Amino acid sequence: LGNRVQHGLRAFTPLDQKAVKVAAQTFRPNPELDTERVITELGVGEALVSLLDLEGRPTPVERVKIAPPESRIGPLTETERAERISRSPLLGRYEQKLDRESAYELLKQRKESAQSASSSAPERTSPRSGGRQSLGEAFIKSAARSVGSSLGRQIMRGVLGSIFGGGRRGGLGGIF
Repeated sequence: LGNRVQHGLRAFTPLDQKAVKVAAQTFRPNPELDTERVITELGVGEALVSLLDLEGRPTPVERVKIAPPESRIGPLTETERAERISRSPLLGRYEQKLDRESAYELLKQRKESAQSASSSAPERTSPRSGGRQSLGEAFIKSAARSVGSSLGRQIMRGVLGSIFGGGRRGGLGGIF
């Protein structure tokens, strides 16, 4: 998190030079290194690096060489693959292919057994399907709920107001 790596920057305009100066000031100074000058001199494979010490403080900036990647893009050859498999700590555990029951197969079996059980059960004879409400039913239900809660709130205000001497008199607040 606190490790900083800065590769080479090039400064051709005054704005670029200002950015180099700002980047140099973000490092902990090293008396043996002119950070602002070195940032513009870094070549391929070089960087300025500042790490955290054991107590979490940044170390002075250092100029370092960075090793190139040792990987490659592309698949292993058959001999490389066989050699890596033979060195694997999992050798002997996974070379035999198994076709165990997957979660998909178990769920499919459970669904089929539930369908067969429901087909043997008697069907309901109610006129409503028990599914979704129609738009009209939903509207009526919502309106009734709204009126009921509003009426209940007004009644409670009136009762509590008369008990505790609320500011508004008149019972149901003009509903009737």
